[in-house]
Amino acid sequence: MSITKKVLALGAVGLMAAGLAACSSDAEGATEGGDVECNVGISMPTRSLERWINDGEQLEALLKDEGCTVDLQYADNKTSEQISQIQNQIAGGAKILVVAPIDGEVLSPVLSEAKKTQDAVVISYDRLINGTEDIDYYATFDNAKVGKMQGEFIVDQLGLDDGEGPFNLEPFAGSPDDNNAKFFFSGAWDVLLPYVENGQLVVPSGKSPKSNDEWASIGIQGWASDKAQAEMDNRLTSFYSGDEKVDVVLSPNDSLAIGIEASLKSAGYAPGEDYPLITGQDADKANVKAILDGEQAMTVLKDTRKLGEAVFEMIKQIVAGDEVETNVTYDNTKFDVPTAQLDPVVVTKDNVQEEIIDSGFIDASELGL
Repeated sequence: MSITKKVLALGAVGLMAAGLAACSSDAEGATEGGDVECNVGISMPTRSLERWINDGEQLEALLKDEGCTVDLQYADNKTSEQISQIQNQIAGGAKILVVAPIDGEVLSPVLSEAKKTQDAVVISYDRLINGTEDIDYYATFDNAKVGKMQGEFIVDQLGLDDGEGPFNLEPFAGSPDDNNAKFFFSGAWDVLLPYVENGQLVVPSGKSPKSNDEWASIGIQGWASDKAQAEMDNRLTSFYSGDEKVDVVLSPNDSLAIGIEASLKSAGYAPGEDYPLITGQDADKANVKAILDGEQAMTVLKDTRKLGEAVFEMIKQIVAGDEVETNVTYDNTKFDVPTAQLDPVVVTKDNVQEEIIDSGFIDASELGL
């Protein structure tokens, strides 16, 4: 199948109205002019994060509404379980695999199996699968931009460009086995490191990577809230005493932010003038509530509905035998993977109504409004 790198019309939901003709044919998934059955295996990493539940269930619903065969699995953040689930999907006849990897470095053998036994088309979902030529497409957000937005927000809110400081910063990074985590951190650290080097930002814990390449040294395995809380507890106990306070925490996502906020609360921090500025990502309900309550300064919204719609559009094109539209490429160490890339949005207390509620991402009643 040829690949044309076109700009993906991510907002053009109307294009989907045509549906997946192949999925509703009388030949149990055989295509009308296409060459791929609409039998889809969806592999999500975990149910422990709200966003992955939403991602998987939305894509499953879109596909089932068009008559596709869908097997949605969650792997409990265990790589061995994800591999086993993908093997079962292959055995079940999946012709298209949508995989959000737990560890993007270890799936090469099972994807090779998918190619050999089913000639399956593989879409890497949000997290890039590395080290293999056996993927076809990637769909994600601009993850470096997510981190850049977090860093720029900190610079703006603290007035660093106006010479304000010094401020006590505690930086965190995501799970070392998640390919996206390095993009989040590097995007933010490119912005913040100059202020660390000139002394406007001080890291009392010493957990300040000297370069982007050292990000994994402060990574929180599995994006676990409890591990982030324990790490923040340790930093507060070991490096803060007397009147010294944390001024800002770089948290790459909302699950880490929840743990960090719990640690701060237990240490006596309360929303108000001296409460730390805390970043996040994903716009989880608990974190949007925290923003409204003054416990978190911002989150970066990656509207996973749009990501799901983009992958749905890809699948429609694959099934119909059409060219798959992409707008950038990502190097997975083996080749440049054709990618549909979406843009994220900064959410603060000032635009929760517009970006979260009015858009339908979260119902106002779920936020107590």
